[in-house]
Amino acid sequence: MVEGNGCCKLAGPGYDTPLEAMSGPREVLIYVACVYTGTGREKPDFLATVDVDPNSPTYSKVIHRLPVPYIGDELHHSGWNACSSCHGDPSADRRFLILPSLLSGRIYVVDTKTNPKAPSLHKVVQPDDIVKKTGLAYPHTSHCLASGDVMVSCLGDKDGNAKGNGFLLLDSQFNVKGRWEKPGHSPSFGYDFWYQPRHKTMISSSWGAPAAFTKGFNLQHVADGLYGRHLFVYSWPDGELKQTMDLGNTGLIPLEIRFLHDPSKDTGYVGCALSSNMVRFFKTQDGSWNHEVAISVQPLKVQNWILPEMPGLITDFLISLDDRFLYFVNWLHGDVRQYNIEDPKNPVLAGQVWVGGLVQKRSPIVAVTEDGHTWQSNVPEIQGRSLRGGPQMIQLSLDGKRLYVTNSLFSTWDRQFYPELMEKGSHMLQIDVDTEKGGLKINPNFFVDFGAEPDGPSLAHEMRYPGGDCTSDIWI
Repeated sequence: MVEGNGCCKLAGPGYDTPLEAMSGPREVLIYVACVYTGTGREKPDFLATVDVDPNSPTYSKVIHRLPVPYIGDELHHSGWNACSSCHGDPSADRRFLILPSLLSGRIYVVDTKTNPKAPSLHKVVQPDDIVKKTGLAYPHTSHCLASGDVMVSCLGDKDGNAKGNGFLLLDSQFNVKGRWEKPGHSPSFGYDFWYQPRHKTMISSSWGAPAAFTKGFNLQHVADGLYGRHLFVYSWPDGELKQTMDLGNTGLIPLEIRFLHDPSKDTGYVGCALSSNMVRFFKTQDGSWNHEVAISVQPLKVQNWILPEMPGLITDFLISLDDRFLYFVNWLHGDVRQYNIEDPKNPVLAGQVWVGGLVQKRSPIVAVTEDGHTWQSNVPEIQGRSLRGGPQMIQLSLDGKRLYVTNSLFSTWDRQFYPELMEKGSHMLQIDVDTEKGGLKINPNFFVDFGAEPDGPSLAHEMRYPGGDCTSDIWI
């Protein structure tokens, strides 16, 4: 029986275990959320279908674009209506991709099953309905639940105040059901979340107040308390806030959060962007939760930048389905890293590759070593094209051998730190992964140029496979 679901393990969506998922079919399509909002182009954002089958004549090309019906949404993250948490329910079907719009507050529901290569719009959940019934706005992360509901973290109220944030529930027909957390148990900031049912726990992270981050990054806003540094521990599934972990200055702006995939494990990590630390959280003997810095990326001393030191800015990470490797990006420095986490307390660097960043050789910004020498990173050209921006969103193949990378964070921040993206748009790369000895290598045969879109250069953000992936599926 599947815990919390009461169904026999029949042919529901996803896989019985994370290790079984690693033997799933190779990805042939990937959906990419693409953004015109904030670029100065009055075009609707769209969902791109990219061919990632190396045996296909359209390999490494956008083969379909689904524009949303409104302008100004800022598509951002995405999730599924059903995943491996529903594997024991044969009536569940991984059919609909959930696309929250960070700025407008709309949530798009996209049918990917009728024609996987050309998805179609199924439903629009309007922000007025969400605000009226819950007071929530700025939707971000979505996860499916074993109950059939969809849960979406929302980062504030309609006025951009962080204190209005919380968790939205949509029913299986994508109607607004209400808030997930109990009254009076909303976190002080919102962003990402992950639940681990066998430990009856959900933990969420904290970006900042929408009124602050939508205007661009201002270091003074951190000092003013408009950005988070906490993790919020909830009882699952009943939504009671049990503990708040203050990560302090080592955990400023904790963004993406993941438990290990093994549902019996009581540990995971959160990427703290501004501090540029990977923080490990874990359950203690008394049942409470604690944390420690597991990986620290040292800031670079730099010249010709807005500050004398540049943080790596860890904005995304993920864990391979066998819980052996952790991958993260440094959006400002420009590198992608692979760590062996077979000992979760002591990660070991196993691979690193430079795919952009502010200190690459064609940049006016230079890094300075302790002995006063200057250096810049060697970033290769791919198919004769210079790599722009920095690595931001990543997605890993089920077998762990291919890592896909896009480079847009949020349009306002893109414009602030990488204005070239406004003119030339994003791109998408694929990195080959050595899963035996460790190591990362750019695939020179794969390059998707979102700067060459028919409606003008666009920004590329999160990626999803039709068959599920290691950042959407949760096991119970």
